[in-house]
Amino acid sequence: MRVLLPFLALYRRHIGQILLGMLLAIVTLLASIGLLSLSGWFLAGSALAGAAGLYSFNYLLPAAGVRGAAITRTAGRWAERVVSHDATFRVLQHLRIYAFEKILPLSPGVIARFRQAELLNRLVADVDTLDHLYLRVLSPLLSALVVILVVTLGLSWVDVSLALTLGGIMLAVLLLLPPLFYRAGKPLGQDLTRLRASYRLHLATWLQGNAELSVYGAAGRYRRQLDDTERRWQRRQQQQANLAAEAQGLLILITGLSVTLILWLAAGGIGGDSRPGALIALFVFTALAAFEALGPVAGAFQHLGQVIASAGRIADIINREPAVTFPPDGPQPAGRAVLEADHIRFTYPGQPQPAIGGLSFHIGAGEHVAILGHTGSGKSTLLQLLTRAWDIDHGEIRLNGYPLPRWSEPALRSMISVVPQRVHIFSATLRDNLLLGAPGADDARLETMLVQLELEKLLQKDGLDGWLGEGGRQLSGGEQRRIGIARALLHDAPLLLLDEPTEGLDAATERQMLDLLFRLGEDKTVILVTHRLQGLERMDRILVMEQGGIDEQGSHHMLMAARGRYFRYHCPVGV
Repeated sequence: MRVLLPFLALYRRHIGQILLGMLLAIVTLLASIGLLSLSGWFLAGSALAGAAGLYSFNYLLPAAGVRGAAITRTAGRWAERVVSHDATFRVLQHLRIYAFEKILPLSPGVIARFRQAELLNRLVADVDTLDHLYLRVLSPLLSALVVILVVTLGLSWVDVSLALTLGGIMLAVLLLLPPLFYRAGKPLGQDLTRLRASYRLHLATWLQGNAELSVYGAAGRYRRQLDDTERRWQRRQQQQANLAAEAQGLLILITGLSVTLILWLAAGGIGGDSRPGALIALFVFTALAAFEALGPVAGAFQHLGQVIASAGRIADIINREPAVTFPPDGPQPAGRAVLEADHIRFTYPGQPQPAIGGLSFHIGAGEHVAILGHTGSGKSTLLQLLTRAWDIDHGEIRLNGYPLPRWSEPALRSMISVVPQRVHIFSATLRDNLLLGAPGADDARLETMLVQLELEKLLQKDGLDGWLGEGGRQLSGGEQRRIGIARALLHDAPLLLLDEPTEGLDAATERQMLDLLFRLGEDKTVILVTHRLQGLERMDRILVMEQGGIDEQGSHHMLMAARGRYFRYHCPVGV
């Protein structure tokens, strides 16, 4: 239960709306109780008056009360649903932003152990599960408690003993049933949360890797594992539904026994009157209607196990400390970028061998440098160290003469533009995808950048409002990479880092892409990480990496003349 306390604290921002929703729920329940009890008393009183031959029976006020209670119940139910659900959605929005803000500073050193599908499941499904905390636990419990007190006080004006009897029974149900079904439903809730996460993780893996699984003949086996997880998930869902039915059945039984008891006691006299008449109907129907307030309570706590499990999964991420921290202030951004590395070393957690070992270099302002090497030589790791995705274990990296740990995060991000190896296209408009690089850019600037990158055909149909879809599926690989480059250039930072920007492109498209990069990044410090040889003769300098260090460096002509590793890349033995 303690794991819920930080999330309950988030409710304070919306406490006014939450309390209003609870008040409307209480008013609705009281109106429903008043409608049934007043109707029962009115009908019984009318029947008794008719049987006795009385002609002076006041039926106007009870009839008006019945209509008023009916209208109040209907309007209150609608208003309570609107206010409560709006409050819940606002709390979930706040919680999702809060969780994302906690996850965002975590470097890969913290979140690398979580797969993307797992992170998404915790950020979406587990956060959504927390809406049960208000709608199915807090609001029903507090509303039921207030209703019990009001009904008991109201009936005590007529008969104290009957009022206390009914109130005591309802209070006992309120105190005993939720813990009972919480203990019964806690294992189910935990299993449901775990199986839901496992199923979605395996489903995402199966969908993303279906081609590879089919090639290696593992698609059928993986699908059977997925089906087995789904069957276990469905069995637990069925068990939870059975538990909910048992809770409601038990409550109906208690309601019936309580109404029978009240009828028996009321028949013996109410408020000293041995012949209470229509008051018997008043107490009986009030008891019958009052148990409506306990309807959601019986099964409320069986969802608490699922809520606690989801809260624990979220807390497992957001309570972690970032492996990389930034100071609040530091050096100011400049229009030039000079990079220096002094004997830097870095080893991934849990790995025996360093990914970067004793590496040193100096890259001047406006210099275009290519970093070449086989897969696993440390090229992409070096870029991650330059952006402080990780912190080095030894040595120092300096930007414009200042060590990277002295830069504040906003200042460092404003100095660097990155084109990652995998450009992610969001399911949004073309404008929205471009504004990630420059949130304040106007449409004219965005269109100019698209024209410079020869993407003007994307403007032909819907312009910047064109919908790109999930992952930009209607775009070619070259178009997706150009959008990534457009973001980086719109960011307009003096240091441009490119991680395999031409990977997977044909030779003609690769040559065209490099021409664009050289032209548009002419006045920037550019670091191009690649294992391809196209266009390297145009770089100012080439660093050839091997096993986390620099094996050789120089211009294309110098390295070709040295006939070392770079030469062998171009002229393999036997060719």
